[in-house]
This record gives sequence, structure tokens and C-alpha cells, in this order.
Amino acid sequence: MDQENKGVNEDEDIESYTGKETDERAYAQPLLTRRRNTTSQIAIVGANACPVESLDYEIIENELFKQDWRSRNTIQIFQYVLLKWAFALIIGLVTGLVGIFNNIAVENISGFKLLMTTELMLQHQYYKAFIALAGCNLALAAAAAALCAYIAPAAAGSGIPEVKAYLNGVDAHSILAPSTLFVKIFGSILCVSAGFVVGKEGPMVHTGACVASIIGQGGSRKYHLTWKWLRYFKNDRDRRDLITCGAAAGVASAFRAPVGGVLFALEEAASWWRSALLWRTFFTTAVVAIVLRAFMQLCSTGTCGLFGEGGLIMFDVSAAKVTYSVPDILAVILLGVIGGILGSLYNYLVDKVLRTYSMINEKGPATKILLVVTISLLTSICSYGLPWLATCIPCPADVSSRCPNTDVSGNYKSFQCPPNHYNDLASLFLNTNDDAIRNLLSTSTAKEFHISSLFIFFGAVYCLGIITYGIAIPSGLFIPVILAGSCYGRLVGRLFEPITKLDVGLFGLLGAASFLGGTMRMTVSLCIILLELTNDLLMLPLVMLVLLISKTMGDMFNHGVYDQIVKLKGLPYMEAHAEPYMKHLVARDIVSGPLITFSGVEKVGNILHALKMTGHNGFPVIDEPPFVDAPELCGLVLRSHLLVLLKGKIFSRDRVLAGDDVVRRVSAFDFAKAGSGKGIKLEDLDIDDEDMEMYVDLHPITNASPYTVVETMSLAKAAVLFRQLALRHMCVVPKSQGRPPIVGILTRHDFMPEHILGLYPHISHQK
Repeated sequence: MDQENKGVNEDEDIESYTGKETDERAYAQPLLTRRRNTTSQIAIVGANACPVESLDYEIIENELFKQDWRSRNTIQIFQYVLLKWAFALIIGLVTGLVGIFNNIAVENISGFKLLMTTELMLQHQYYKAFIALAGCNLALAAAAAALCAYIAPAAAGSGIPEVKAYLNGVDAHSILAPSTLFVKIFGSILCVSAGFVVGKEGPMVHTGACVASIIGQGGSRKYHLTWKWLRYFKNDRDRRDLITCGAAAGVASAFRAPVGGVLFALEEAASWWRSALLWRTFFTTAVVAIVLRAFMQLCSTGTCGLFGEGGLIMFDVSAAKVTYSVPDILAVILLGVIGGILGSLYNYLVDKVLRTYSMINEKGPATKILLVVTISLLTSICSYGLPWLATCIPCPADVSSRCPNTDVSGNYKSFQCPPNHYNDLASLFLNTNDDAIRNLLSTSTAKEFHISSLFIFFGAVYCLGIITYGIAIPSGLFIPVILAGSCYGRLVGRLFEPITKLDVGLFGLLGAASFLGGTMRMTVSLCIILLELTNDLLMLPLVMLVLLISKTMGDMFNHGVYDQIVKLKGLPYMEAHAEPYMKHLVARDIVSGPLITFSGVEKVGNILHALKMTGHNGFPVIDEPPFVDAPELCGLVLRSHLLVLLKGKIFSRDRVLAGDDVVRRVSAFDFAKAGSGKGIKLEDLDIDDEDMEMYVDLHPITNASPYTVVETMSLAKAAVLFRQLALRHMCVVPKSQGRPPIVGILTRHDFMPEHILGLYPHISHQK
């Protein structure tokens, strides 16, 4: 993983140095498996740590890079710009097609299951109906769990925290691999069809990011699928931009909300933004919207099975008249306050459940599958058993739709009721989650659901959503939160019915907004997503108000749910703001030990020894006499570049500058970022004893302009600079002359609270 190049004290041996490596690699572990021991170090407890690399978003300005840019002509630059837009188009097309495929598959699988259950219920074969429902759910759940447990464990969960961490500069293992994409798509279809209280919207964000990552690999040398003009994209900066487009496309595909997708990427996912990226992201989501509209027109003719115009979620509430007065505003404020409290409680309970599941899931794939099957059985029991508590309601006389309906969806499910009656709880439980939300947001149906039924459904969905997230299936949080929030909002609307003019369906929309704001702590993007979902601009002021109130209330108790999950997974995420105690420290306070540095012309044996004995990914290069009058910082060289140079064996017998020879024999493309897990490793080198005594000139591959800060800069200022510039290494230089040209190197590990408070445990109480 990324480690600060601090070296070791002269009296330390190799064993103690290895302990230091383990200490820093602990950030790859989930928080549950880490604890601080008596020496204020981070110790590993439980499973072995997996490597977490940082990404090189910084431009490496070495001689090879400069020569490559100087050699590009106008046509090549035009190709580069054109390819960016072409890739954005491809990402939009593929993500839109995946979204359509997901919805068609879920609607048809769920529809078959629910139609079979309804048919058995109409024949009064109640036990067979439960066995059919639970059996289908168990089979689908076990299949989804097996995919996650054995093929791609990284596909479990929402995926939004991992994408958010990647765009922050953290490259966790396999989060964007092709196997993860495969399991994310098919696992999401299976688990949503299995009736879990989960959504396919969160996994769609991860899916879009995976699609963008694969497209942005710049070809494959392994399978000879690479072209010269694709070499421009073999770097982390361009991949980051493409993955940002992919995340936005995922939201657009999931919610049919192209503008909401752009704002989601800007507000929640991306840590770094610029206007050019905004245009390409908007273009990508526009392509997604066109693809969705085209296929919806096709499916409306009945060619997609049970998937029709309503299959892609769209909760139209525009038919309701939006008029509100002072009592309505007071009810909305109360809705926001309670939504913020319920949302923060939801986050707290999800955190506790995830910690528990983490210990269970460590026992192996079989345990993961057993946990999924258990939750599936519990969900089936609730879905089938709780409607028996509801009383049958006579069908309304003025209803336009069929009552009771025997189709796969609809507001009026017969269940066990006599003719011309319906079961309101069955109308919520024995439906897809999307259709249940559509029923809760239906307007001009004030008395459709009993208050007691709304209480039961809210309690069940709230609890099932908490205990379902964290099991080994792809599971989104958006739909469970919207489902619980819309039920809670409709319940408040029923309670305030005597004094309010707002339709209960509109209260359901505001309840969903308040719950989303209380859990996810987003405002602008959620507001636009909800407006695009519900097609009612007149609700904009109330949605804005309730989101602001619920977010403010939630922030008083804890962090947003995605921030909590990032921390729980042990990903070293750099926050946008510095912690208050960082103002009391300066950069040199967290730099320890002498550095491992290289000379501008270094002996091969010294480089190889340093690479073997350390896990550092960046080394300062110091120019020394006779090449210069006094020692000076030449720049920073990356581990991956050193491995390429050593593998090429561009050595000299004498300690002389040989940069021109290096530039002639290698190209910038040789140092391009390899695909996941395909870079040169230390074991790939073939260095004999004679080579060990030779010299290599590091100047051509050294970043001659690394970002540096003076040692007396406040740690808070350095942390903000590190995050805003998306750095991997930050050099700390001395304030006065006559000292070594560099004091140390800071990486994101150094800015983590666990590391700083481990060094200075007393400082956390200072403000």
C-alpha cells in the first residue's frame, strides 16, 4: 500500500521494520479488525490485511513525460479530446443498456414469482403459496450470495462508498474489476427479485463505475487489444474522469434522472471537479436518458414480458393539486425534524449491524450464504405473514383501476379477502419495492391504507432494511430509505389530515425526502432526483425545505451513511476539511525517522535492496556532488517507474549521467499505468550479481516538480492542500538552509486520525 518513505532508525533491525510495514498496512483492514495497543500503534487483529494503493492523480513531470507531450501533433491532440467524448458516449450507452436489462430481468422474475403466489392464494392454497414465495426467494437469494461469496466479494453492498473512495484517491482491491461488474449486475437482479428490502439503484452506480473503468483501461497488452492512440488513457487522471461519468450514468440509469446523476457525482461521489468534466458527465447522462426512452417505447408494445412503461421507476404525483398554508408548512417542518432523527438512528443501527456481520462474514463463504438465506427466510415470513394482521377493506366505488387486482402490481391486492375487498398490507408487501413506493405515493387515495397498516409496514421495512444491508449480496440503500420514508410521510399525512390541505401522496414524497436527507446527508442532488422521479416542480420549495431540515438534524448526531461505511471498511478517505486538532500541529510533527533516498545516479544494488526491504511507493531523489555543488532535491521517483527501468536494464558501469540513452531506449508508454494487477512486480526482475554493481540514471523518470510544503506549515493547511490537489505524496522541505534538502514525505496515511492520535493521544481534546 501507499506508505510514507520515512526509513528506519539506524539501530532498528529488519524485524522491527517489517512490523512498521504491518502497522501501516492496517488501513486496508475494516475498522473492526483494528485496535490501538499500548504503544499507540495500529495492530492487526483477525484476517490478514489486503493492500490498498493510492492513485497517481498528480501529473508526473519527468523528462519522458515532457518529451511525449512535445512530440504530439495537432491531430494526436484532437484524437485525445475526441476519444474522451467517444468514451463518454460508450459509457452512457452501455450503462443505459445494463439498466434496461436489470429492470426487464427483475420485473419478469419478480412478476412470475408474485403471479404464482397470487394464483395459489385465489385457490385458497395458502400454505402452498407461502412455500412457493419463500422457495423462490431462497433460491434467488442463495444464488446471489454464492456469486458474491465465491466470485467477487467486493460486489457485496451498495458500492457507492467504494466508488467515492476511488475518486478520492484510494484504489482498494478488485472494486472495479470485470468479475465485480459481472456479479454486481446479476447479483443485483437476483437479490432484488428475491424480495429483499434492497434497491438496484446503489449497485447501478458501482456498475457504471466498473463499465467506465474497463473502457478506460486503454486496451490490454495481455490480449493484444491495445492501440497506439489508446495510450493516452493509461493514467489515473483520465480513468478518474471516466469513472466519475460512469457513476453519474449509473444514477441516471437507475432513476431516469440525468440531471440528478450529474449532481450526485458532483455532490457525493467526486472529490475533484472541473467544468470540462461537468460537460462530459452531462453528455453521458443525456445518452443514458435517450437509451432508456428508446427502450421504454419498445417495451410499451409488450415485447419485454411483464416489463412495461412503469418498470423503470417513475412516481408521478403531478396529478395532485399542490396548495399549502401555514399548518402545512408546520407539518413539513415536523416531518423534516423527525426524518432527520429517524435517519440518524438508521445510520447508527446500520453501523452496529455491519460491525456484527463483519465478524460473521469472516468465517467463510458458507457462513455468508447461510446468513443471506436466514435473512431471506425472515423477509419472506414478514412479507407473507404480516398481511394476515390487516383487516379487509371494501373496494372504493370511484376507483379507476381494477379492485381487487390479480396482476403482478397494483394498489389493491386481494390476498385472503372476499370478493370486492382488498388487503392494504398485501398491496405493499406482495409487490416489488418500486411498486410499493408507487402505491404509497399515489394521490387522491387518502383512505386507501389504514393508519395501523402504515405503522406495521414502516416498522417492518425500517428493521428489514437495517438487517439486510451488510449481507453478502449487492444491495442499494436508496430504495429501502425511500420506501420507509414514503410510508412514514404518508402516515404523518394521515395524522395531520384534519388540518392540512396537502394530499397524503405528497406527504409520502416529503417523507421520502426527509428520510433520504437524514441518512445520506445530500441536498441538491436528492432534490433534483426526487423532482425528476415525481414529475412535479411545484413541490420544489417543500422538498428543499424538508431536505435542509432533515440533513441539519441528522448532522447533529452522526455522519452520513456512506461516510460511516467508508470508515468502517478501513479505507483511508481524505475529508474535505481538516480536523480541529490539526491546527495545533505542523507538517514536521508527523514525519518520523530518516528517509530512504536515492542519488540522481544510483547503484542498481541499492535500489533493489530498498525495493525489497520496503513497501514505499515514492522515493526522493537527491542530486549530490560531483553533479551539483551542494545536495539538492531533484524530485520524486515512483516505485512502479523504478521497476520498469530495472527491467529494461538501462545501466552503465560508471557513475555518469546517461539520461539521453534512457530517453532513446524507452518511451513514456512503457511507464503507463497498467491495468489492475498487471504491473511489473519485483519478482519479474532478472538482475544478476554483475548488474548489482552497475549504475542507473534516475533523472529521466524523476518527477522534477513534486508538490512541497515547508516543515512549519500547519497540518490542517497541508491536509486541505493534499486533498484539493489529489496528491499521493507530499514532500516536506526544511525552512532553513544548511540542512538535508528534504525532511520527509507525507501520504494520506499520515493525515488519518488514527495515525495522528496514535502519536499525540492528548491532542484530541483540543479545539
